[in-house]
Amino acid sequence: MLDAERIDKTGVPVVQVNTGTGCHLDAHMIQHAIQELDLQANSVLFIENVGNLVCPAMFDLGEAMKIVIISVTEGDDKPQKYPHMFDAADMCIINKIDLLPYVDFDMDHCKKFALEVNYKLKFFELSAKTGAGMDNWITWLKQQQKS
Repeated sequence: MLDAERIDKTGVPVVQVNTGTGCHLDAHMIQHAIQELDLQANSVLFIENVGNLVCPAMFDLGEAMKIVIISVTEGDDKPQKYPHMFDAADMCIINKIDLLPYVDFDMDHCKKFALEVNYKLKFFELSAKTGAGMDNWITWLKQQQKS
């Protein structure tokens, strides 16, 4: 609920979907949420499937692509711990790169591990806090929207 309130304050339409006691969203939940939004042609809809990195990998929500977001504070071995998520993903965003000088995270190792699971995986390195790498991510999103 707090995340939805923060997003709403930015003026971006948001629908909070509560999974109850479940650990993941399902397509039926998304269908109902979409009906609450007034989506225009060529809209981009982000679905954040919270929880662990196991359940979201196993359920199709009707999405055009799956993006796994990890943080440098979580360690570079995430792809080895959650191979199903990285195998199911089309892209990996590595966030909080502004903290790289302060944590034990090897970018090359993380990418190597991820590519061993999914050789087609694309990467974006960014910092949501400082905006580093965000221009590349936004440019890529706009290109996808046109295609």
